[in-house]
Amino acid sequence: MIGIHTVTIDSDEPYELAEWWHEVLGWPFDDETDEDDDEIMLVGPNEPHLLFIRVPEGKSVKNRLHLDLRPQGDGTRDDEVRRLIGLGATVHEDHRYSDGTGWVTMLDPEGNEFCVCRGQAEREAMGD
Repeated sequence: MIGIHTVTIDSDEPYELAEWWHEVLGWPFDDETDEDDDEIMLVGPNEPHLLFIRVPEGKSVKNRLHLDLRPQGDGTRDDEVRRLIGLGATVHEDHRYSDGTGWVTMLDPEGNEFCVCRGQAEREAMGD
């Protein structure tokens, strides 16, 4: 068996993007973080962590891997979408359905896709 230690995200500005994700997730920076470094780690409560690495080329196509986020506690998907828009994310594709199911595909400030799914409380309320 093997485990996932980090999910690595290529970036133009790793510290700035890590700061944004810090606001989204609330995960702390690695103790050795220096904002001028080419690699910046956010430490998750468990593994995996998020590692942002400076790369010379910009994003040009759809991600082959993305994060699916789920609200914690009593939070709702729609509340999180509004919060993330307030932090600078944009809605890329809206897959919410009239029965309350679905998800929203969003873009972080560098254009990386991620999805916001329904929270556990929402799923339980619908019998999922």
